[in-house]
Amino acid sequence: MKVINLSENLSVVNQYLAELRDKKYQQNRLLFRNNTVRIGEMMAYEISKTLSYKPKKVTTPLDVAEVMVPKDDILLATVLRAGLPLHDGFLRVFDRAQNAFVSAYRMYTNREHTEVGIHTEYMASPSAKGKTLIIVDPMLATGGSMAAAYEALVKTGKPAKVHIACVIGTPEGVEVLRQTVTDDTTLWCAAIDPGMNEHKYIVPGFGDCGDLCYGEKL
Repeated sequence: MKVINLSENLSVVNQYLAELRDKKYQQNRLLFRNNTVRIGEMMAYEISKTLSYKPKKVTTPLDVAEVMVPKDDILLATVLRAGLPLHDGFLRVFDRAQNAFVSAYRMYTNREHTEVGIHTEYMASPSAKGKTLIIVDPMLATGGSMAAAYEALVKTGKPAKVHIACVIGTPEGVEVLRQTVTDDTTLWCAAIDPGMNEHKYIVPGFGDCGDLCYGEKL
């Protein structure tokens, strides 16, 4: 698996991520969601550079222009609920993509909330066969949710290519994915943080992305 850490290069993505981490900035859910969308747009642009292209003739008011357009059949998949703003950013770039949604979420398995399991209960997706599959989820902490989503989606058909995109990952999450996905998969991260705390939250991270986007849950 190839890993691309966008924070290793200087770009405006670093500013968006810095704002997402800021406790004061997080008090405004609209701003937080908007920056998550922006990061999705930037990551989608970077992924677009890896697609296959074909020539297309376009008739202008004055003549005929020949341009190169993507020819990949894209399936854009999201892990609910935190993945929705990131998905929106990707969909603004890949506006012709088909879409898939997977409900895969963590559940603590002990009273101390230090051990987690992954529960998957819902998926809506067309076949991934022959498509360029892009799976987006903001947080790659333990890697369990993303691994579960990947395994569920590839059962619908073997994709031609797989890209996985997250805002923040951890070395542990990266390693779990490495053991789950095919070697030709590419993982895109806006940043990879040092690790997790005892409750399996990314540190320094920025907290619970779903809660910050949409409000606390019971």
